[in-house]
Amino acid sequence: MEQLLHYVWKHKLFPLQPLQTTLGEPIEVIDTGLHNIHAGPDFFNAKLKIAGTLWVGNVEIHTRTSDWIRHGHQHDAAYNNVILHIAETVDGEATRANGSQVPQMQLSCPETIRHNYDELRRTEIYPPCYAILPALPKLTIHSWLSALQMERLEQKTQLIADRLARFQHNWEDVFFITLARNFGFGLNGDAFEGWASRLPFRAIDKHRDNLLQVEAFFFGQAGLLEEPYIDHEERHPATDKQCIDNYYFSLQKEFRYLQRKFDLTASAATTPWRFLRLRPGNFPHVRLAQLAHLYHTRRSLFSQVMEADTLDAVKRLFTTSTSPYWETHFNFRKLSPQRPKRTGNKALELIIINTVIPFLYAYGLHKANDMLCERAAHFLELLHAEDNHITRAWTTVGLPVSTAGDSQALLQLQKNYCDRKDCLRCRFGYEYLKGKRAR
Repeated sequence: MEQLLHYVWKHKLFPLQPLQTTLGEPIEVIDTGLHNIHAGPDFFNAKLKIAGTLWVGNVEIHTRTSDWIRHGHQHDAAYNNVILHIAETVDGEATRANGSQVPQMQLSCPETIRHNYDELRRTEIYPPCYAILPALPKLTIHSWLSALQMERLEQKTQLIADRLARFQHNWEDVFFITLARNFGFGLNGDAFEGWASRLPFRAIDKHRDNLLQVEAFFFGQAGLLEEPYIDHEERHPATDKQCIDNYYFSLQKEFRYLQRKFDLTASAATTPWRFLRLRPGNFPHVRLAQLAHLYHTRRSLFSQVMEADTLDAVKRLFTTSTSPYWETHFNFRKLSPQRPKRTGNKALELIIINTVIPFLYAYGLHKANDMLCERAAHFLELLHAEDNHITRAWTTVGLPVSTAGDSQALLQLQKNYCDRKDCLRCRFGYEYLKGKRAR
């Protein structure tokens, strides 16, 4: 497999024998070069001594020499600076566009590496590299988790940049859209983001002081005021009287008025709301009511978040409840025991991890403000680790997961490496391939 040959070359995992060209000239590898994942030679700016002469240039790797011809490199000027062609099977010659011959080296993947790689690819156990983890130095684990944490932050920063480009670089609007997505807590994330992306923010701002009208905007744009209302057959748990839902009709009436006033066209949700296996307290209606209350009570929320310098201050900003109606309802048809539906501490921490911290980092980069970037990293170390099946799996095999920084790193590892079986880019995979197996 060509990918494995790239790996062996990049990490100098050569068989224990002198390296030489197919013509018998000795090769000394000073620098394998920069791995290129785009078009062109596989490794740039390698430094090699071939027969005592220092060469600086590119390296190309194939499973067979004939792949050089099959890919048309002999006619491509981009390959004129190749100083070494590597193949597992040498079945011909490699020439440049000017007709000169490229030195070749036959390189086999060590059997132990091939065997270990096949093990990682085939296993259904998660994490697949569990056997080596107890033997890994703490520094190796810490450095890889730190790199994964930064990689995840950078990916989230890119998502924020993409949203900013779609919404005229309005940080307040994009912050709310991202916040809404994370109020979906995974299952309804796409639906919440689609809903928030369709909100007429400037129109809502004109009625921000009226919570009923904010809720009318939110529920109306969510398509939750369009279904015909069915009277409750049950009795209200607090009053033991049959429930007549005038609030639902008031929201409908307000939304029709706002639609006419702002010439709004109701748009169908691109992603349906999901209720299956949701606890009633997490129903979209409850989360929308909490967002409406937050929007109603917190002006310039993004600016306030950027100014808050402690976790407690951030948590206070996002601690919200609902209008009185939702203290006795889970949706317009399902009643609940009367109690405030405030955002709990676990939900607050998830909101900070997935919304506040990425925006601190992204805005810090945008403003060249190192303090905001450092605050983002500091918050990750202060917050508790997320508790889910992924973090529990790593804890079970002996990897300590104590902070949100650790759990974010492991989520990145699972999504971008383990799920894709991309062990060749993983530092734990590197240790496994080298054969450092726990006994």
